[in-house]
Amino acid sequence: MATVTSPYADSTRPRVLVVHPSAELYGSDRQLLESVSALLRAGWAVDTLLPTPGELVDELEARGARVAVVDFPVLRKSLLSPRALPGLAVAVVRSVLGARRLLRRTRPDLVLVNTLTIPEWLVAARLARVPSLCHVHEAEEDQPAAVRFALAAPLLLAGSVVANSAAAAGVLERSVPRLGPRTRVVHNGVGGPPSRTALRERDGYRLHVALVGRLSPRKGIDVAIEAVRMLVERGHDVTLTVCGTPFPGYEWYERDLRDQIIEAGLDDRVELAGYVSPTWPVLDRADVVLVPSRVEPFGNTAVEAMLAERPLVASRTQGLREVVRDGRTGLLVEPGSPEALADAIARLADDPALARSLAGAGREEAERRFSVDAYGRALVDEITRTAAR
Repeated sequence: MATVTSPYADSTRPRVLVVHPSAELYGSDRQLLESVSALLRAGWAVDTLLPTPGELVDELEARGARVAVVDFPVLRKSLLSPRALPGLAVAVVRSVLGARRLLRRTRPDLVLVNTLTIPEWLVAARLARVPSLCHVHEAEEDQPAAVRFALAAPLLLAGSVVANSAAAAGVLERSVPRLGPRTRVVHNGVGGPPSRTALRERDGYRLHVALVGRLSPRKGIDVAIEAVRMLVERGHDVTLTVCGTPFPGYEWYERDLRDQIIEAGLDDRVELAGYVSPTWPVLDRADVVLVPSRVEPFGNTAVEAMLAERPLVASRTQGLREVVRDGRTGLLVEPGSPEALADAIARLADDPALARSLAGAGREEAERRFSVDAYGRALVDEITRTAAR
């Protein structure tokens, strides 16, 4: 592990070391930016460790955090095969030893481990006698019980646990019951767009649908494409723009999606736009926004659609049920059902008044329930109490 020296060594400010598994700018990455900003506003000095370079580095440094790129293993599904496990185990042990040395040398007041996928930092923090907090952005409900236990058990080493939804907290408690009483739910805080435009008045023109998310089976991109095929078959003039790239190891899913588009004859209607940042212009051009996830611990993209004042169709699953009030701030449909998704999109296309009502109510509720300031205060309060203990 590379040498990391805190620039705050002589500072009287409390210091937090934030460890995060990605340098991209998707949901949990953007939430990390809000966490870091809240800590800096509260007077903490922030060092951040990332396993690779990427766009997140510049964003963190622009906000006032110190960033170092350090090689450490991240648990991905592609690494959990019998063939890969021995190598992963060796890498984790080495990482724990290197992380313990780093923590003993830099002595932060707290280690913030951002997600379940880097448990070696919780082990290292315990060995180095540094308080730690794990911020959980996952809800691995579709995994076998043994896998869920293995992912959640290291959290017993943390001083405290924050989950981004009651759904995520529930999965932790069902996986390891002792985690229930020590887990606090803090819903994500999501910033709004720099400006908004009103929904277009629809009068027979093409319906533009947008979807923002990683290309993964969990995100239900294939469901959305099939829903578009059904709508076109019913006579609707509709297009779909998908913004996102696959996780490492999921490149096969992107290939499958492209094959699906070609086989359905949707080459001129469905665009896989790749990585797009910021995504506000895409949402601004949309008439409907989709979040068709099969599994979704929270759903930042759902909140972003609401803040952009766009009618939203989302899956009735996990954290999305906490974010979206069906029939009031959006429409909820059964996950994995292209028929239900197509029906909901058609309903909004045929009822502009409903679309405007959902969009307006969604914006108001998102601003009230998922504000960045409220999120920051709650997270900093938990971090401060954990460091004091």
